[in-house]
Amino acid sequence: MSEETGSDFTERVIEVIESIPPGEVMAYSEVAAEAGFPGAARAVGNVLGAVPGLPWWRVVTVDGRLVPGEEQLRAEFLRAEGVRIGKGRVTRSGSR
Repeated sequence: MSEETGSDFTERVIEVIESIPPGEVMAYSEVAAEAGFPGAARAVGNVLGAVPGLPWWRVVTVDGRLVPGEEQLRAEFLRAEGVRIGKGRVTRSGSR
């Protein structure tokens, strides 16, 4: 685990995000479900914003859209890992 967080939810979300290999993406809702907290997609975003060092660029919306704010940087990181980006969305073939 990257950091001591004090929250089972946070720790489990960190584990899931850290397990996403380069070249693959997961939706916020997929991360929440795999962590054991289906329906907590928004809270996954809070973890990404609060815990430094996570591969935040590998987490996208359920329809593959790049989250507003860091689209260009996120697209650059994903392309460097071999993920296809088109019209602000990732190609889901690289998803888990």
